[in-house]
Amino acid sequence: MAGFSGARAARTPVAPGPSPDGAGSSVRRSPLRHPATAPSAVLVAGAVGAGYLYRTDPHEPGHVLPQCPFRMLTGLLCPACGGTRMVYDLMHGHLAEAWLDNRALLLASPYALVLLGRWAWAGLHGRRWRPTLSPRGQVAVLTVALAWTVARNLV
Repeated sequence: MAGFSGARAARTPVAPGPSPDGAGSSVRRSPLRHPATAPSAVLVAGAVGAGYLYRTDPHEPGHVLPQCPFRMLTGLLCPACGGTRMVYDLMHGHLAEAWLDNRALLLASPYALVLLGRWAWAGLHGRRWRPTLSPRGQVAVLTVALAWTVARNLV
């Protein structure tokens, strides 16, 4: 994608100081501040959500899955509408149905998975990773999302 820069990964040093046991070693931060905490939490939440979604068919009524607020307010499909059904269909090997649910998200999914993997890899190696998107890249993403929204609501 144009303007994406993901090269900023810095190792966060551990503050020097006396250890609790008095041996003079470095003081460790809380495990919640470790760079791997956030990506690990996202992966666990995604796995739990995928487990629930695998057993719950979003094509059928009567489930606890959230509804799209944009669609509830406007009656129109947002760029992400159909994403839950798409993931369900992918998990069950129905590629053609996933394509019909949301083509744009299906095409963007590998890119999103690479970003998640890169974030997790940096975190597991003690680095923080904060990808940035240039203003030109932001305009490109918003333009594609707007064009997809218009196109899918006209058909």
